[in-house]
Amino acid sequence: MSGIHVSTTINGDAVEYVCDVEETLLDVLRDKLGMTGSKEGCASGDCGACSVTVDGRLTCSCLMLGAEAQGREIGTIEGVAKGTELHPVQQKILDNAALQCGVCTPGFVVAAKALLEKNPDPTETEVRYWLAGNLCRCTGYDKIIRAVMDAAAEMRGN
Repeated sequence: MSGIHVSTTINGDAVEYVCDVEETLLDVLRDKLGMTGSKEGCASGDCGACSVTVDGRLTCSCLMLGAEAQGREIGTIEGVAKGTELHPVQQKILDNAALQCGVCTPGFVVAAKALLEKNPDPTETEVRYWLAGNLCRCTGYDKIIRAVMDAAAEMRGN
């Protein structure tokens, strides 16, 4: 059986790969493209550890086939920082000690960045609602929510 040729854009770069029809985008990112930042936590779309953006929309990459990336714009955790400069969400997660084991962290960062691009001045309730699809077993959510709120304030210049 031959694979499917896919041309897409990942983190602003044109990318081509060949994948099998049953391979998820998460499998392609990790196994074919060496982008191991997105994690597989559940393989059923329940934990958010594999969150990416697809054409600006938050998506669980474990639920999307690699072939479905054809012609789409994919954003992963690897594209969040600009060179060596961390995105404010990443920096505030560090500043607030809002991580422990790190499995959930990439998904939270991608989700929070997507939220702040859509709504730069969210309420705490809106942040909690937006991040409800991301599960953390180690840190708890208060530090993560505080980090996102602090990043939003910084990005607004407050």
